[in-house]
Amino acid sequence: MSRGTTARLWLRPGLVGLHVFAVVALVFCVFMGLWQLGVYDSRQGHERADQQDVPRVALSALWGPDEPFEARLNHRPVKAEGSFAPADEQVWVSDKKLGGRSGAWLLAPLIVDGDRALLVVRGWAPAVTDPPEVPPGRISIDAVLEPGEASGSAFDPDRREIGSVRIPALTNELPYDLFSGFAISTTASSSGGLELVPPPEPGDVSWTVGLRNLAYALQWWIFGLFTVFMWWRMSAESVATARAKVA
Repeated sequence: MSRGTTARLWLRPGLVGLHVFAVVALVFCVFMGLWQLGVYDSRQGHERADQQDVPRVALSALWGPDEPFEARLNHRPVKAEGSFAPADEQVWVSDKKLGGRSGAWLLAPLIVDGDRALLVVRGWAPAVTDPPEVPPGRISIDAVLEPGEASGSAFDPDRREIGSVRIPALTNELPYDLFSGFAISTTASSSGGLELVPPPEPGDVSWTVGLRNLAYALQWWIFGLFTVFMWWRMSAESVATARAKVA
C-alpha cells in the first residue's frame, strides 16, 4: 500500500475528529499540570517568605517544656532567658561539621524555670576537649529552635559525648525537665570562645509543602500520556481495519 493511501486512511473524516479531540485533551492536560506546578511553586514561595518574616519572640511566650515540638517551631528565632547548668553537665555532640571541617557541638542545659531546661548549642570545636565554663548568673541569648535528632551513637558518660541531639536519651542523663527540641545559640558572648554554629537558613522549605498540588500536576501529565496511548491505539486499530477492507 502506498504512502498516499496510508495517509488517506489516517485522515479519514471519522479519524480527524479523534485526532482533534486527542490534541485538545493533551493540551488541556499539559496546561492543567503546568498550572498545578505553578501553584506548588507559589506555595513554596509563600512558605519561604513566611519563615523569613517571623519575628523573634520570647521563648516563654511561644513554647513550654511539656509541649511537643510542632512545625511552627522549626527554625523559629527566639530570645531565651535563664541560667546555664554547671559546666560539668555539658555534653559534646560528635560528628558535626562546620565549613567542611569535622568536630563537635557543645550542648549546655539552659535552666529557664525551676528544673525546666532547654538544651542550647553554645558553639563548635574541632575536637572534644574540656568544655569551657558557662556564663555566670541569669543571661539572655538569641537562638534558633530546632527539632531533636533521631540517630547517633549512645551517650558516653566518661567523655560526656553523644552522637546526636537525641532528647529522650539526654533526658535520662540530665536532672532536668527538658524541652522536646533544642536551640542553636547565635549570641557570641555565651559561646565560651567556641565558633558559633550557623543555624539552618529559614528559606530551607521542605519539598512536601504543597505536595498535593505537585501530585495533581503529575496526575494531569499521566492523563495526558494516557490520552496519547488511547489515541494511538484507537487510530491504529481503525486504520488496520480500513486497510484490511481495501486489501
